[in-house]
Amino acid sequence: MASAIAAATAPPTAAKHSVLLLRRANDYLAATLRARYRVLSFYDSAAPLPAFLAASAAALVVGGGSIQIDATFLDAAPYLRCVVTTAAGLDHVDLAECARRGVLVAGAGEVFSTDVADHAVGLLIDVLRNISAADRYVRRGLWPVQGDYPLGSKVCRFFLY
Repeated sequence: MASAIAAATAPPTAAKHSVLLLRRANDYLAATLRARYRVLSFYDSAAPLPAFLAASAAALVVGGGSIQIDATFLDAAPYLRCVVTTAAGLDHVDLAECARRGVLVAGAGEVFSTDVADHAVGLLIDVLRNISAADRYVRRGLWPVQGDYPLGSKVCRFFLY
């Protein structure tokens, strides 16, 4: 009985499954994927996307949103069974076509929501207070010539009044 459990939980001895990596990956993500899978990186290959897809027989693709997963893509990757996207949305994936072909789709969900909200608030402050514009003004050497750059509106005016 113990040997049957050990055999069932032991890692497979067969070759690693192939994963198509369609986004640039940081070192952590790349190492994590390479530890478990045979990673075929589109950005490391010199092939155009159709040729890259035709040369691989991977069942899983990891992408980020810059490449459209549509009928043309799926035609070029007939062995594809799962799309995992690390983008904040699924606009780049034709969900109906994937469902029609039985291709599963997994997304990042709301994992980036707080980061996106933080970034939006930062951009709001930048625009209202002219921070980037003032930085460009100083870097161009205009401060000594033309004087102080006028600050923009106070942020609290938009929320309190």
